[in-house]
Amino acid sequence: MAELAKEPLIVVGARSSAFRGTWRELRAILRQREMLGMLIRRDLKARYKDSALGFVWTLVRPLTQLLIYYFVMGTILGSARSIDNFAIYVFTGLTAYTLFSEVVAGATGSIVGNSGLIKKVYVPREVFPLASIGAALVNFLIQFTILIAATVTLRAFPWHEGLIFLVPSLLVILVYSAAIGLVLAALNVYLRDVQFIIDVGLMVLLWASPIVYSYSMVLQRLKVDWLLAVYTNNPLTLSILGLQRAIWAHGAATEPAWPAEHLVRLCIALLVGTVLLIAAQRVFSRLQGNFAQAL
Repeated sequence: MAELAKEPLIVVGARSSAFRGTWRELRAILRQREMLGMLIRRDLKARYKDSALGFVWTLVRPLTQLLIYYFVMGTILGSARSIDNFAIYVFTGLTAYTLFSEVVAGATGSIVGNSGLIKKVYVPREVFPLASIGAALVNFLIQFTILIAATVTLRAFPWHEGLIFLVPSLLVILVYSAAIGLVLAALNVYLRDVQFIIDVGLMVLLWASPIVYSYSMVLQRLKVDWLLAVYTNNPLTLSILGLQRAIWAHGAATEPAWPAEHLVRLCIALLVGTVLLIAAQRVFSRLQGNFAQAL
């Protein structure tokens, strides 16, 4: 009791400056890094519990989507004739989109899904959305390994200058998905419709991203300047195009179109996303005070 009396009283959701409050929460999360690792392992084991194939199921959905898109969009509608290595192109976009969607969807339901633990013991609430991000990254690494193996098999290994876009594109996806996931995780506690709204939003983003069609087609058909600017500067679009630029190999005769100053746009998006992530953490911190009562 004497040692407990020496512990400082920390008011959950107390007002503080953005950087000071974020730094305080980050230190608290680092002190709980063992629990964070345990939650990531638990999420992965629970997802494939009693499954004979285990992590193989991570590839079933994207590979099924790949086969459907390749047959419908590539063969029947003829997209494969205008895009070299169409299977690699589509799977690269699906891999990026799957990472984004798994982080957002997993983080959104993370607080409600761990309500029993949250009501019994206090830990930094951010560890639950972060555990969803860790689990999504493990699945991404599996899919990315398969993607690289496919490029080797098809003799289209991405050894070119476009690899410079790989890291910024992944960072943009992680920063924005984490920011969105933190805010939605907090809102989902008080408004359970959020998890259903996000399913619709992610479906719209799937078709609003250059995954099964090329950016060149967008330039040809989208003639309204401000709509084209919104589409191009969408962080998910920039990231998917960046990963395609890094991984997808194409013939010299079919040089694709890319956004002007693509790397600069990615860096600006990353900077803006970092600011939004700090703001999202502060919103999460202000809303977490009544999590236990609302759950």
